[in-house]
Amino acid sequence: MTSAGTIASGETDDGERRLPAPAVMAERCRPPLLTLAALLTFVLLASACGSDGDDATTADDVATETEADDEAEAEADNETIAAGDEAEGDVDTEVAASDDVAVQGGELALGMETEIVGMRPWDDACGSTCYNIFAALYDKLMESTADGSYEGWLLESIEPNDDFTAWTGRLRQGITFHNGKELTAQSIEDMFPIQQAGSQSAGQISASNLANVEATGDYEVTWTLSQPNSAFPAYLSRAQLGFVFDAEAAADGDAFNEAPVGTGPFVFASRDIDNETILERNDDYWMTDQNGIQLPYLDRLSFRPIPDEITRLDATRSGTTQVAHTLRQGTIRDARAARDEGADLFLYEFQGNNVGGGMFNVLVPPFDDVRVRRGVVLMSPQEQLIEALGGQGISLEGTQWFSPDSPWYSEAVAATYLDFDFDAGVAALQEYIDDPERSDGKAVGEPIDTELPCPPDPTLIAYQQVLEQTWSASGLINVELTNYDQQTHIDYALGADNGFVGNHTTHCWRFGTDEDPSTFLNGAFAPPTAEIAEAAGLEGVVSPINWSNYFDGEMFGDLVAAIRTTDFDERHALYEAVMTKLNEDAVFWYAGHTATALIVDSSIKGLNSWSLPSGTLGVGHPNAEGRWAQAWIAPS
Repeated sequence: MTSAGTIASGETDDGERRLPAPAVMAERCRPPLLTLAALLTFVLLASACGSDGDDATTADDVATETEADDEAEAEADNETIAAGDEAEGDVDTEVAASDDVAVQGGELALGMETEIVGMRPWDDACGSTCYNIFAALYDKLMESTADGSYEGWLLESIEPNDDFTAWTGRLRQGITFHNGKELTAQSIEDMFPIQQAGSQSAGQISASNLANVEATGDYEVTWTLSQPNSAFPAYLSRAQLGFVFDAEAAADGDAFNEAPVGTGPFVFASRDIDNETILERNDDYWMTDQNGIQLPYLDRLSFRPIPDEITRLDATRSGTTQVAHTLRQGTIRDARAARDEGADLFLYEFQGNNVGGGMFNVLVPPFDDVRVRRGVVLMSPQEQLIEALGGQGISLEGTQWFSPDSPWYSEAVAATYLDFDFDAGVAALQEYIDDPERSDGKAVGEPIDTELPCPPDPTLIAYQQVLEQTWSASGLINVELTNYDQQTHIDYALGADNGFVGNHTTHCWRFGTDEDPSTFLNGAFAPPTAEIAEAAGLEGVVSPINWSNYFDGEMFGDLVAAIRTTDFDERHALYEAVMTKLNEDAVFWYAGHTATALIVDSSIKGLNSWSLPSGTLGVGHPNAEGRWAQAWIAPS
């Protein structure tokens, strides 16, 4: 078996490509549809979100991506590099080890895009803002590395059995919670009942097939699954199952929310909701850097929610804060311009597996008809949408949930996406409108109706207006534009008051994460209702976070098969088939891929050079998620 400390992607000794995950290869199996319920029975309860939600499927509406800085002007330890052969403008700040010796001390004030829901990893939805706070307060069991693999953080190692139905991990010793209690295997077992009842973690428990957690030694933990999951370690790297908290303190969830207890590099000091959350240095933290310096370097972190993008950037430019967090390409554009005009800023940018655009509710007429969906996709001009979002020269046009620099990206899928063709879109939509049996019950020849909601960000309003003008120009669509705050926007798509089907028709949305594809795809395309599940022979397999309500039995079989093997080529082929099917059935329209950034005072170092306990280089700063334990301030 391979230990978590040596997991890597790439090729094996025999030249065969493998998935970057700690598992041995299993024979590919696409189970017959009627047996899928036995393979993956779950009722997903997790909520999706954008800034506040689980990143399995985010709802920050339209995503972005980044463009290259002038490499001749880049700092030596913050050099930018192209992140894909075809990705003009698709550039990440390079993740690279640094020879600099960090300086201890100092504090940072961070301007974040939103307030977080709460401090409980099992119960509070967690997105990009939340991960910045949680990663400082709690330690993870597993962590992502720069090469796309997963290694242990609190775990020294993790190994599966032969069929991926049990995973055994060994904890590091000598680690204590903030209240002085020792971290043991029993601590991990004690978390499980709380996670089972958690509004966020219960869904991830089910989606991962996790059935039981047991302390099988003082520092040995065994996770038993109901069915195989070759990607299980990925679930231990995210908030719902991966962040470790003191279960005894968490027994009273409300009290824990006021005084959270983890093992992380910073301890909770205070929280003034909608104003400031303060964390202070954990003087007893267990980890040191490669030079033997105890972490964390900083003395204090202050997280301040500043929802307005312009105000947040201005706060960092003026020195009121030292960090501006953003998931908006327009803000990245403005920050680059300010830097080029002399502002003392550096941008830690990341282009990831997150694509923005919109979705159709395929259970609500007229979008239950593929002709309508195809027509609308064909009439959605990507270049103009990206320009409206402020992403010209930053964002690439999306064709799938994977970005061009992702190992899961497929040129074959890209070729199946419906490029903008207004006349072809009109023809597809006209065919439906002239059908006497059209599903919306309107008379032949009458235009279809749709509502297009987005959160009230200025760039998103401009994006809506481009779509409204283009769709309306056909004379075949009546478009109503609406704006809801982010949580209402998510709840509207969730449709809890309508059997989780929702009343939405077209909807701004954002899709995907940089984690293993199974962590977001399986929940996104399981049967959306009990009736659909029963008809497919999948009784009990229901996912409220199937936002689009799209279900295809063969495609779902591909998703199940993909977590029964670690062979990269097999998994890639399965996910390629999934993305192709989504394009063929026109379930989504896409704008551009995500650009995220931590815009900082140029003295802040370490966000692109932090490492795991083994010394392996970490993943850096995906989705504007900083690892603040290893951030430091260079002397002026």
